[in-house]
Amino acid sequence: MADNRVTGQEGRRVVSTGIRRALSSGDMVPGQRLVEQELAETFRATRSCVREALQDLAAEDLVELIPRRGARVRAVSVNEAVQITECRASLEGLCARRAAGVATEEQRDILRETRENMSKAVAAGDPETYSALNRRLHDLIAEISGQKVAQGLLDRLNGQMVRYQFRLSLRPGRPAQSLPQHLAIIDAILAGDPEAAEAASRAHLDSVVEALRATPGES
Repeated sequence: MADNRVTGQEGRRVVSTGIRRALSSGDMVPGQRLVEQELAETFRATRSCVREALQDLAAEDLVELIPRRGARVRAVSVNEAVQITECRASLEGLCARRAAGVATEEQRDILRETRENMSKAVAAGDPETYSALNRRLHDLIAEISGQKVAQGLLDRLNGQMVRYQFRLSLRPGRPAQSLPQHLAIIDAILAGDPEAAEAASRAHLDSVVEALRATPGES
């Protein structure tokens, strides 16, 4: 009877994408062991695909490969998270600046809709929806900018930051604090003001750094 498992590059992609999504949703947590056989069953892929996917994720610093002990989700310290966010500030500031100069009317409409939905989520006390919109806004600005190199670097940095992004978005009072910062970025892009867009983006990431440093029980 055929096993019907995905193989080759497709299987490798299925496993790596599945693990990234599990990290983003919190279904996989820092320090969790990643067992090849279990992953192969979960994603209906061959063990060789799982092994290759884990190597890819290790190259992105999402996974640790430990000799003779297998793989586990890599933990990110607060200090490292701060440094990652400082790098993001430069890259996202660049993207916001460029987006303010090149956004099409269709893209501006999407930004306006995102603006409205983020405000509604905070008003409704819905941090999970706000968190998803938050991530989408940052991705959208990078896409609008057309800065492909910055997009690639941000994708890698943001992958490492999943743990802290998720926890910050659920921290009491954090959505209400960050909403005006996000709105300032959107408004500057809509106004076609590159300097203001970059400044607003950097101010927001500075606030994220402050929130990270205030994370209780971390070292």
